[in-house]
Amino acid sequence: CHKVSIMLNETINLEGKTVLVTGAAGFIGANLVRNLFKNIKGIQIIGLDNMNNYYDVGLKKYRLKNIEKQIVGMKDTKVDFHWRFIKGSISDKQLVNDIFQNYRPDIVVNLAAQAGVRYSITNPDDYIESNVVGFYNILEACRHSYSNGTKGVEHLVYASSSSVYGLNKKIPYSVDDKVDHPVSLYAATKKSNELLAHAYSKLYNIPSTGLRFFTVYGPAGRPDMAYFIFTHRLLAGKDIEIFNYGNCQRDFTYIDDVINGIQLVMGHVPKRTKGIDGLTAAPYAVYNIGNNHPENLLDFVDILQDLLVKEDMLPIDYDFASHKKLVPMQPGDVSVTFANIDDTRRDFGYVPTTPINIGLYKFVKWYKNYYGY
Repeated sequence: CHKVSIMLNETINLEGKTVLVTGAAGFIGANLVRNLFKNIKGIQIIGLDNMNNYYDVGLKKYRLKNIEKQIVGMKDTKVDFHWRFIKGSISDKQLVNDIFQNYRPDIVVNLAAQAGVRYSITNPDDYIESNVVGFYNILEACRHSYSNGTKGVEHLVYASSSSVYGLNKKIPYSVDDKVDHPVSLYAATKKSNELLAHAYSKLYNIPSTGLRFFTVYGPAGRPDMAYFIFTHRLLAGKDIEIFNYGNCQRDFTYIDDVINGIQLVMGHVPKRTKGIDGLTAAPYAVYNIGNNHPENLLDFVDILQDLLVKEDMLPIDYDFASHKKLVPMQPGDVSVTFANIDDTRRDFGYVPTTPINIGLYKFVKWYKNYYGY
């Protein structure tokens, strides 16, 4: 049976901590910032984002405005600031070093990355620059945060991805599975993050936790994701393409459940211990953040189209069948994603609570309001 490993973790109180969130204008990053301000007293957050145009920058600005609206009126005389946003890239080593030097973050949540499986096939340089060089810069800054006997970074939490499971046949995907067969450059860069983090945790005693996210969706999400693309195209009267002839399953995970998981993990740090070699054992962990319930893509589309009709965004007699095209699998894709979250549930009490129909309903309501339907 499993040993309850939460006993092996150190619990830290997030109140009054200084937190660096990279990718702070991104879907997960912006929601995390807002949730931390809502729930953690006296927290100070530095947000870093390069605001690139991989997708609509207006959406990133919208997320940042929502953060700024939330912190208006927040008063706490014990903190120097609540929120600092810095436009820049984690691939800029000097900038990263300056942020660590000026703000000395207690906790780092690295969500900045070039995302997207298919985009990595046509734009590989972006992935190496952000996901490899950028992550290396974060690790180096964490390493040097302990210089001259300073306390330094207490916990590095970073985004990995369900894409690392690649061609694995065993379902559901467990963090104990070997992940040596990525099928995209994006997946390979995320596996490299886990390897680099382990090496730095071992060498420099940096407590680090990697989170493998599974198909995150919700209001103000990423427009390159299937649910967003399907909605755009259906409302424009265009066809939607469903890959692998409809034989795809995805473990869609609602944004609130993802944020809850990150916040739980932030406060539980892999313990620094001695290894059997007498040296520091790597204070390192990896967890799945998923819904633990894959949905067939055709069923997912049926729920989405029903909601678009119920919200009067499409007519009740809309001919959905004529707009659905079943097409072959795309390079870099996999047919199924399914998270085993036993470890995450055991160690943090993580339980996703949002069913797909509720999550999609919230997205459709947001979409209707944001785009003025």
